[in-house]
Amino acid sequence: MKKVKFLDWYMKIAIGSAIIGGGMEFFMIKTGFYDKVTVIEAEKRAWDNSPEAQAMRDALNPWRNKDAETTKTP
Repeated sequence: MKKVKFLDWYMKIAIGSAIIGGGMEFFMIKTGFYDKVTVIEAEKRAWDNSPEAQAMRDALNPWRNKDAETTKTP
């Protein structure tokens, strides 16, 4: 069996990373970060599905219909 060099160093890095990651998750849960992100994402999806957003996408790409017509004709 081959001994891994610097195993203690890797273990210290892994434990430190787990502590930092756990602390970040704890902070995000305690501050309500996930609730805020859920609301923001729901608002974004509602906007993306709205007629105003569709009109804006159509206005920003006036050649969309021309591209579709050229691919349909043989």
